[in-house]
Amino acid sequence: MDHGFPAVVSPPEIYGSEVLTWVLVGLLLYWVAVLSLRNGGYLPDYIGTQGPILTFHTKRGRALLDRLAQPKRFWRAWSNLGVGIAIVVMVSMFVFLIRAAMVTLSSPQVSSSAVRQPRNVLVIPGVNDFLPLAATPGIVFGLLVGLVVHEGGHGLLCRVEDIDIDSMGVAMLAVLPVGAFVEPDQESSKAASRGGQTRMFAAGVTNNFAITILAFALLFGPVAGSIAVAPGAAVGGVADSSPAADAGIEPNDRITAINGTAVEGNGDLANQLEATDGEQVRIELNGEETVPVDRALLVTAATDDGPTGLSAGDKIRAVDGQSVATERGFTDAVGDDERVTLTIEPKDSTERVEREVTIGAAVSIVDGEPLESQTGPTDETFVITHFDGERVHDYGSLAGLLEDTEPGQEVTVEGYFGDERATYTVTLDEHPRTDSGFLGIQPQPGTSGISMSDIGVQLYPAGEYLGLLGGDSETRFGPVADTFLGKIGVALLLPVIGVSGVLPFNFAGFTGGIQNFYEVQGALGAFGDGGIFLLANLLFWTGWINVQLGFFNCIPAFPLDGGHILRTSTEAIVSRLPINATRGMVRVVTTTIGVTMLVSFLMLLFGPQLLAG
Repeated sequence: MDHGFPAVVSPPEIYGSEVLTWVLVGLLLYWVAVLSLRNGGYLPDYIGTQGPILTFHTKRGRALLDRLAQPKRFWRAWSNLGVGIAIVVMVSMFVFLIRAAMVTLSSPQVSSSAVRQPRNVLVIPGVNDFLPLAATPGIVFGLLVGLVVHEGGHGLLCRVEDIDIDSMGVAMLAVLPVGAFVEPDQESSKAASRGGQTRMFAAGVTNNFAITILAFALLFGPVAGSIAVAPGAAVGGVADSSPAADAGIEPNDRITAINGTAVEGNGDLANQLEATDGEQVRIELNGEETVPVDRALLVTAATDDGPTGLSAGDKIRAVDGQSVATERGFTDAVGDDERVTLTIEPKDSTERVEREVTIGAAVSIVDGEPLESQTGPTDETFVITHFDGERVHDYGSLAGLLEDTEPGQEVTVEGYFGDERATYTVTLDEHPRTDSGFLGIQPQPGTSGISMSDIGVQLYPAGEYLGLLGGDSETRFGPVADTFLGKIGVALLLPVIGVSGVLPFNFAGFTGGIQNFYEVQGALGAFGDGGIFLLANLLFWTGWINVQLGFFNCIPAFPLDGGHILRTSTEAIVSRLPINATRGMVRVVTTTIGVTMLVSFLMLLFGPQLLAG
């Protein structure tokens, strides 16, 4: 059953917007200072400016590149491999962006996501809703490594292809490194062969992908293997005014015992609570202190004007007169009944009230989609109680049933609009993001639009995250996460995976206090907890940043490497055609593809807002 802890889990959008505002104000003041120094002639010759960005130029290091470039056949073979990889990625990026833009235009409600907010495109901790400030060291380290190996690859292949280098350097925005560069000599660059230019442009992304593989291989292997999940249930969030909050339990605590009985892990907490009678339990935290906690089935989140009429902070005391204090007890008391009478203790009152409600998956019906074709246009919440003959108690169980469907499959959907029961036969459409069938609904949390918790805590999936990073724990991703490339794909999603609802929290490294959920073991234990967690964070963000740099630079648009590779590749193809090829023909192809990519990217970011407006 899903939980909702808005004060703890949801991205702090207002806070993120305020931080972004102050960042922009600071950037403006910094830009004014840079302009004043430049106009006053106070900047030395080796420092240039491009807007608010300072570029530091140097000629040092060219002798080292000359020595490293000596095995030219090896580096050419290495870069030829990179050219092939870059072209495959370029085509994939082109197709992906166009398809994503089309999905955004056709289903803006489905496509809208917090991840696509413009500020969340920026990899800036504190501004991006999903990157906490605690992740800053790992992100900066990964960015520095990525910039060095990327531009180092360009510089190395310049010398391999006998292209002179005017200067090299880094680009800084205040104290933040935002780029690096190698400036090839224009004349010698033009004199190089088309293949040599292509290899030079592909060298940077080749190195980024190589560093990605190396970093994740170390993380998934010896480093994650030296980390184990600590005993106890990991507390990721605590609901406001809940029994846990009243008892002083905080996020990043571990519940290690209930009434003296050890809690082995997250899955054991519900069992121990169910096995314990009484309205109060004694909970041991972190193997140290013990606190008394009053038991109550607390509503931790509720949809505004939801079908139950409940609000966050309300307590459910009974179902059809049967007392309940746990989630499992609630589900057992409901059974197969579609409508039940709940005894409620409102948040701001001690007087109990009774309310008849429908128990199922509360959803909104999307206009123009399969279910709406049967129900007709409606803004009313639909509570689904049965899907294709299976009882549905919450949205989690409905989502699981939908995952097993196929496009074109005919299903029955039963549920309630208010007090009115309805049954529909629906032919599922093709899902815009997966291979399963698409019903055309927007979910509301948990059971009938409410999320509940026994004592008001939400558990952090420490074991699952460790398993996804190569540790000895099971995950729900199955075969996808059993392969090396599959693990990399999942790792790229971890900083934003909480938005999908697949897992309740995002993962931004072993930071922010979640280290308490883990312990170091094995031979690397000699480095201590701090050393291992620091190494794991550096490897995670180095792999994450480098693959992002590689993919981004493969976008076939200028001034990115992908744009240059597109130009040289187009020239090579056009030159072999039985026509009088001109530079204008090449320019038409590259400009068309570049503009298409740009429009698709802008639609991906701003399409839902524009269409909604």
